[in-house]
Amino acid sequence: MKKAINFIKGIVIGIAMLVPGVSGGTMAIILGLYDEMIHSISSFFKDVKKNTIFLLTVGLGGIVGIGLFGRVIEYGLDKFKVPMIYLFLGLIIGGIPVLYKKAIDGSKAKNDWLYLVIGFLIILIMSLYKGTLVDLASSKGLLQFIFLVLAGIIIAVALILPGISTSFMLLVLGLYDITLKAINNLEINYLIPISLGAFIGVIATTKVLEDFLNKKPRPTYMMILGFVIGSIIEVFPGLPLGLDILLSIITFILGIVAIRYLSKRYSE
Repeated sequence: MKKAINFIKGIVIGIAMLVPGVSGGTMAIILGLYDEMIHSISSFFKDVKKNTIFLLTVGLGGIVGIGLFGRVIEYGLDKFKVPMIYLFLGLIIGGIPVLYKKAIDGSKAKNDWLYLVIGFLIILIMSLYKGTLVDLASSKGLLQFIFLVLAGIIIAVALILPGISTSFMLLVLGLYDITLKAINNLEINYLIPISLGAFIGVIATTKVLEDFLNKKPRPTYMMILGFVIGSIIEVFPGLPLGLDILLSIITFILGIVAIRYLSKRYSE
């Protein structure tokens, strides 16, 4: 039963990774899965069988979520862009109470809120960079392979670190549309090198993050909370017009209700 629940959680995390501004890591925290995921990766060889089963279960769920909903999100953004973005905003804002609860746990220090401000400013600075590397990603041969591996390593930071959306990182790199299309069309020449880079990045950064969460949990979660709040500004599309006003209100509420339900229903 637990494996089935973890598989479902993996699907939800996979869907979250497709949504600009919504972090798969944040979703894992909301679903009560994050600490176990980090520990399973960083201490993989201490119990290979158990960790393999757990990571495969969640990972396969993530692949299913990405595969099933990639086209849905691409279609929604194409036909109903503003209401879809308000759905994303609802998902982001609905998850803030869970992160805040984690951020205020533990011993307090006077400079705790400084970490929230730092996280917020990091996201704002990242959002100012709109340069695109599409030509490199779309090229052929060894140059494209090397670039995509390096891009995957950068993206791995977003995979591991809650609050920085994987899709947001792709947007910063100018690769979101290309990657979503590659997933939907199963473009192996694109997906293999970027996945390889992401794998290398995850292995390299997981232990560092686990140490921070164990030794400095409150500052770490405060910074993560800053990342999430900063992403709201980046994702916000402006006020909707016409029919989009009603649709955006509905999708925004749906996003909040959905994430609140998931956080209560599956966080144990």
